[in-house]
Amino acid sequence: MYGPEDVESSHDVLVIGAGCAGMRAAIEAHDAGADVALVSKLHPTRSHSGAARGGINAALGNAGEDSPERHAADTVKGSDYLGDQDAIELFCAEAPGDIYQLERWGALFDRDDEGRLAQRAFGGAGAPRTVHAADVSGHVLLQVLYEQLLAREIRVYEEYFAWRLVVGATGCDGVLAWDLARGGVRALAAKAVILATGGSGRVYCGSTNAHACTGDGMAMALRAGLPLEDLEFVQFHPTTLVPSGLLVTEAVRGEGGLLLNAKGERFMRRYAPEAMELASRDVVARAEQTEIDEGRDVNGSLLLDMRHFGREKMIERFHGTRDLALTYAGIDPLEQPIPVRPGAHYHMGGVATDVDGRSEIENVFAAGEVACVSLHGANRLGGNSLMETIVFGRRAGRAAAEQALKRSGSAGLAPSARVDGERELARLLERHQGERPSRIRDELGASMHENFGVFREEGGMRRQLELLENLRERYRHVLVDDRGEIFNSDLVQALELGYQLDLAVCMVSAGLERRESRGAHSRPKDFPARDDENFLKHSLVRWSNDWLDLSWKPVTITKWQPQRRTY
Repeated sequence: MYGPEDVESSHDVLVIGAGCAGMRAAIEAHDAGADVALVSKLHPTRSHSGAARGGINAALGNAGEDSPERHAADTVKGSDYLGDQDAIELFCAEAPGDIYQLERWGALFDRDDEGRLAQRAFGGAGAPRTVHAADVSGHVLLQVLYEQLLAREIRVYEEYFAWRLVVGATGCDGVLAWDLARGGVRALAAKAVILATGGSGRVYCGSTNAHACTGDGMAMALRAGLPLEDLEFVQFHPTTLVPSGLLVTEAVRGEGGLLLNAKGERFMRRYAPEAMELASRDVVARAEQTEIDEGRDVNGSLLLDMRHFGREKMIERFHGTRDLALTYAGIDPLEQPIPVRPGAHYHMGGVATDVDGRSEIENVFAAGEVACVSLHGANRLGGNSLMETIVFGRRAGRAAAEQALKRSGSAGLAPSARVDGERELARLLERHQGERPSRIRDELGASMHENFGVFREEGGMRRQLELLENLRERYRHVLVDDRGEIFNSDLVQALELGYQLDLAVCMVSAGLERRESRGAHSRPKDFPARDDENFLKHSLVRWSNDWLDLSWKPVTITKWQPQRRTY
């Protein structure tokens, strides 16, 4: 499976990213008869999918409480009616079958007293539908999928950093990657490429995302000419641990955790009197930020109370959460509430695709958080993202394999592609004066939180665009101190910073043009209301002459007409 690498390699299907979406896509493409390989800058089981803790959504119909149609209705409402309803209906219909397949592959999901798969309540859900493995569900799925990868002997180019799509006259022909472990540019040819690189949360300084989540796939697609859809919609998770920013799963609130302010009040009563702590994530995040802004906080945070769970429930269902609180906050949640605040968590937008992961460029597919089907619209429901990686990873893998197997001959890249890539990196490595990437990255993250956070307004967004123009100009002279080839993390971080700057410009520009408040995009001072007449539509951004063009496309509505969204 591993061994010395050639300068050039060729496969039918190349999957970029080895989290849940990437591994599921690779498994399906292999089972469809294609020669498949994955490219990952990390070992697969270190992928950020492992940080998804609370569970994975599917309407299994336990005790007759739920159905795929009810799941779809909740998802449409949660999306603030911006999700494409054909994609949502397909997703909800196929989710139960994928859960059963994961279980057959060895996923040890929790069970209820009657032996059925246990399901817990999550925010915005009309019934308990989140299947779980304690509070380490994403970690369990990563292990199960990796076992399936090993069983099929699927090739993994591990610690390869893909940084450019190579697009020719007939579509995408493969990627260029930097070999982190051995050094040097590698040309990886493919008849079809699937982007599964995850999200871009590290555009912000306070994020639940791993440091590897730098928007690589989105930016590669953007630079290749693909449109990115709905980039203004960034979900802020309500419960990130202070001060680390680590995720405290929504399952805590799903099973009775309470949110309190400095006065000890369950403040969600003011914002979502029926659902309380189990309102949709955007609602809870805005409520928390309002409490903080109005001075009812505890040193910039709110309190998540789990003391009433008791030791048995805590150890059985939330041992991971307790370990995080003990290790990173020095607090035992059995004895006192833990401090939490909203943090950047998930990108609803991404590479515009259909339900089979196809993009506008021939032979390029995308799945998972890097893609925008659009399943989540303006706001994602908790538990839908893990399911998205499986449903749409599977569909993209099958479609990419079918596409690749239709093409005759072997995949290949023009020799000039690798040479051009080597020259590009050489220019960066040979620079002897300039600014370190870390300073620019820190300013980017802090300013995005300030000007493009839970709440936005025109003045702040315009200031952010001016700042981004300055940061991008400084980036043109960025300095990579490490001149070596082996494990040159300086080089990788410099390239990642370029991705983040590109995406930040797209995000803020799209947010400025969306003159309404919808889901995760909230403009309470200048456009406080949702405007279905003018903005019930998706934004699309493309690069043009080193800047962006913004256009719009309609939302697909099948049966649920927009209504006032309350919890």
